[in-house]
Amino acid sequence: MPTGAHVIVSALERAGVEVCFGLPGVHNLALWEALRSSSIRLVGVRHEQAAAYAADGYARATGRLGVAPTTTGPGAANTLGAVGEAWAARSPILVIATDIPSTLRRPGAYRGVLHETDGQADMFAPVVKAVHLAHTADAVGACAAAAVDDALRAPTRPVYLEVSTDLLSAEAEDSDPPLRAARTAPDVQDAVARLDAAERPLLWVGGGARDAGDAVARLAERLGAPVLTTYGAAGILHPDHPCRVGLPPHVPAAGRLWDEADVVLALGSDLDGVQTQNFTQPQPPQLIAVTLEPVVNYRVDVAIEGDAGTVAAALADRVRPRETTPDFSALRAEACAALDPTALRFLDAVRFAVPDDVALVVDMCIPGYWLAGFHAPGAPRRLQVPLGWGTLGYAFPAALGAALGAGSAVSVSGDGGFLFACGELATLAQEQIPLTAVIVDDGGYGMLRYDQAKAGDEAYGVDLHTPDFEAMARSFGLRAETVDGLDDAFGEALARHAADPAPSVLVARTPAPLVPPPNTSPNWYRRR
Repeated sequence: MPTGAHVIVSALERAGVEVCFGLPGVHNLALWEALRSSSIRLVGVRHEQAAAYAADGYARATGRLGVAPTTTGPGAANTLGAVGEAWAARSPILVIATDIPSTLRRPGAYRGVLHETDGQADMFAPVVKAVHLAHTADAVGACAAAAVDDALRAPTRPVYLEVSTDLLSAEAEDSDPPLRAARTAPDVQDAVARLDAAERPLLWVGGGARDAGDAVARLAERLGAPVLTTYGAAGILHPDHPCRVGLPPHVPAAGRLWDEADVVLALGSDLDGVQTQNFTQPQPPQLIAVTLEPVVNYRVDVAIEGDAGTVAAALADRVRPRETTPDFSALRAEACAALDPTALRFLDAVRFAVPDDVALVVDMCIPGYWLAGFHAPGAPRRLQVPLGWGTLGYAFPAALGAALGAGSAVSVSGDGGFLFACGELATLAQEQIPLTAVIVDDGGYGMLRYDQAKAGDEAYGVDLHTPDFEAMARSFGLRAETVDGLDDAFGEALARHAADPAPSVLVARTPAPLVPPPNTSPNWYRRR
């Protein structure tokens, strides 16, 4: 019979897993041995949080399962911040953690065994969709199969699988995944009637619809309707598509489209606080919501539970076609006239330098916020933003997974956020991952510095002593370069780095930092 470790790896292989990200420990080495002889590439990271971030980045870039195996106790706990980000972003990742040997565990008693925790799985309960505990040999196969199925079954979110370490080496029976009940075709008749009667319909498209670009485009064209996308749905329409607004609703010119719509059709979005300026966008006269989970932030007049792409295709087949084609050129000109010229040059530099098929992964930093709101990726799943939970330090480790999923990636971090996971430069070099890590160095937490200044306070605790990032990268054997500013010289350097599959680091020193964009909360134009 196979061992528990081989049963787990077999479940991953059946699910099409090609790569996983983890860190070995004394308790999980049997899983490493099973992975050695499998078809799955194991990428060893330098911190467990980076493993979960990389699994998330891979899942977002591909739509497939991201996997992060860890060891017991502190190893498992180290993933929690990243798992919370994946939970809020609805990423299908699986954390596989070991527990102390089943022969040493006594229910209700803490014995001081190495890495022992009283209720390790309880730490994960708030940030995962499901917890599966394999503390007996006959549970390993069923728990592994069920955990993989739970992670991939819509609506997706992280799942936690815990296995007693001795059971990885013990004999175990394999198990098939549970049968999934077929979904019934949703009723769209009411939604069709309301859309047909609408004079100013609007499509609000979220991350739950990001793989439904063709259906969304066809529906928007038949309705002649503008399409506003959340960060998770960026790239669902080609940048040249006439229905694509291409601006966040945080700028008044785009926000008016929401205000003036008589019917809003929300596809795959929960209308969260970050996208709606904490729900200050007014209640639409009519709201149709197509989701797999209920929308709680706005009154929903027609709720359709179903896959956003399937429902969008059904609606496109049935709504009456209109002859109108939107033109947002004047709207965009109005919005751009109010934006910071330095930031616009930065956006142009990135657009020039980063090819459409490269994943762009941004952090919680001012350049990242500008890209989140205003970058136009050429395809879905090619822009990743940690909102989400809003975890600083996301971009660089997540981009390790995004690069392997998409083929190559560019991460954009501030100097503060990059230092959260700078040890992963070793992973980048050892694994030769096709990633360019951009570090925008303004000598501190620029967003927090701005918040203090806006409140009339002096900067305190936000200015940072930063290393020579170029020298640091070179010490790991990586190609590295430093430029001043974020305009043409930066764009030309980034284009060279992005075109080279070898891993590299590009540092942009910005003594005059960017101002935050209107999609950051201090600059929201709507207030309660």
